[in-house]
Amino acid sequence: MSQCQSLVFVCVCVCVTEDKMSNLTSISMFLLKEFSDVRELQILHFFLFLGFYLTTLAGNLLIIAVVALDHHLHKPMYFFLTNLALMDVGSVSAIIPKSMVNSIMNSRSISYSGCVVQVFFFFFFAASDLSLLTVMAHDRFVAICHPLQYETIMHKAACIQIIVIVWITSLLYAMLHTCGTFANTFCSNTVNQFFCEIPKLLKLSCSNIYLVEAGFILIGCFIGIGCFIFITITYIQVFAAVRKIPSVHGKKKALSTCLPHLTVVSVLLFTGVFAYTRPPSSVSSDLDIVFSVIYTIIPPMLNPFIYSMRNKEIQTAFWKLLHLGHSSKSIFRVL
Repeated sequence: MSQCQSLVFVCVCVCVTEDKMSNLTSISMFLLKEFSDVRELQILHFFLFLGFYLTTLAGNLLIIAVVALDHHLHKPMYFFLTNLALMDVGSVSAIIPKSMVNSIMNSRSISYSGCVVQVFFFFFFAASDLSLLTVMAHDRFVAICHPLQYETIMHKAACIQIIVIVWITSLLYAMLHTCGTFANTFCSNTVNQFFCEIPKLLKLSCSNIYLVEAGFILIGCFIGIGCFIFITITYIQVFAAVRKIPSVHGKKKALSTCLPHLTVVSVLLFTGVFAYTRPPSSVSSDLDIVFSVIYTIIPPMLNPFIYSMRNKEIQTAFWKLLHLGHSSKSIFRVL
């Protein structure tokens, strides 16, 4: 090969390399997976997710309002329930609205910054949710197994400190995962999921940096399993204490609180662990979508009904609030 040919070859290689690098670093948006290519099914998906979203908002915001307006509910248990409701509203708001907009607008796109924000807030609220569910298990353990010491252990200052720790650690955890994910260089912008799910984003990575975030995910899964083991052991102790309660009503009340709590944590944790530890595949399956919907949407939607709507004190406060609102309307009509 002559010197001129060699020079041309080198120039072409440099240009191709620069072009590839510019493609890798110029991703300004990601393309999310559609639920269907059929327009009618896209609209059906919009209304289905709208129903999920409005149900979640209505249930959780109702709890927040009832607890805030009724001073009889200003207790540790309801303080934690209020924070859980806030976290549930935040977690679904990080994902569902964008998916609904894409369906109704027949679009798949999400901006790079929008994907970063989605990952950050989803992890922030999801980590807060699991942490608080663990705290609530401890709260029920103290209330049932050590009722005489409950007010001493779970006093107002202690509850506030617990919530502050939960929010701060969840914030740091979300920052860790967000930085670990978007430190990668992406070869493609097609995400095989209906939202920016980290395992699907890592599959697009062109470098070995993704191994760092994969390690963070593995550690996070072990922490989640540790929380589940703690909750399970706590409730075993609670069930042992409940068996000693002479009142049948007392047993039913304790079990009606603990069993649904354990069920929700199990569904949330094991579907999430499955989604994040499943071996990567080149094609997204329907199973991926199903498990993602289960761990992102179902628990926040069911939490208000499991933890609050079945609670007699919440029900009493709710009807009292409705009666107060009705009385206020009657007074205004008279005036």
